[in-house]
Amino acid sequence: MPFQPRVAILVPAPDYYEKWQPAFARKAVALAAAGLIVEQRVWSDPGDLSGYDLVLPLFAWGYQRDVAAWYALLDRLEAEALPVANPVPVLRWNSDKAYLAELGAAGVAVVPTVEVAMLDNAALMDARAALGVEEVVIKPAISGGADGTHRIALGATIPADALGQRRLVQPLMAGILTEGEVSLFFFAGKLSHAIVKRPASGDFRVQEQFGGRESAWDASDAAQALAAAALAVAPALPVYARVDMVGDAAGRLHIMELELIEPSLFLHHAPDKGAAFGHAVAGALVG
Repeated sequence: MPFQPRVAILVPAPDYYEKWQPAFARKAVALAAAGLIVEQRVWSDPGDLSGYDLVLPLFAWGYQRDVAAWYALLDRLEAEALPVANPVPVLRWNSDKAYLAELGAAGVAVVPTVEVAMLDNAALMDARAALGVEEVVIKPAISGGADGTHRIALGATIPADALGQRRLVQPLMAGILTEGEVSLFFFAGKLSHAIVKRPASGDFRVQEQFGGRESAWDASDAAQALAAAALAVAPALPVYARVDMVGDAAGRLHIMELELIEPSLFLHHAPDKGAAFGHAVAGALVG
């Protein structure tokens, strides 16, 4: 019988509130088709991982709610020299959205962002002035699934969960309400597929739990070039990557964020249903 590598996928604790199993099943099928044996390990208490040929943090959902435990896990993976995809330096770099400033410094078009160490009315007013807008979106620098993300109109009260906290302040990008947010998916550096996600009426968040909906999208040359430029700034080429972007009032695309840790990959929209994903992960075993 041919050797089949064992892959540990890090998953949420049993009491995690979001439904992750259907997406896990799609990824597991793609990995099994590539000749890999897939097993689940809870990310916050994974136990001994030394027997695995690769560790994938693909469903480490909720890590932003226990940042200390997440960074401790990354330190441990690195200290034990465990094979991880994406590599630990990429995971650590992508954990904090401070990387957006690094992208901007490299000439990549990103959503304009002002980082505030302790958000209050004065700091918010200064951020609005720096951005030249009245309506803004605030979000934690370490976040996921739109956790702690709020749209704040001029004169509105700062939400209690954000007051006095480190926050990123961004303009409400016009494109999110008209064209939606687009996501491009790359496996081993090659474009697999793309989607457009649109928010529910009256909302600005595109996530499914807030009523967002997605459909296949034919990625433009401009979108592909922007995604490639952003990924080139990462510490290493990601095995898997989702690049989220949104247009401004003129339609010019800007990077919203890079998802290199635990992204939904929407493999049901991939023409090959995830074969390229499986091959990329299998290739990481050799590299």
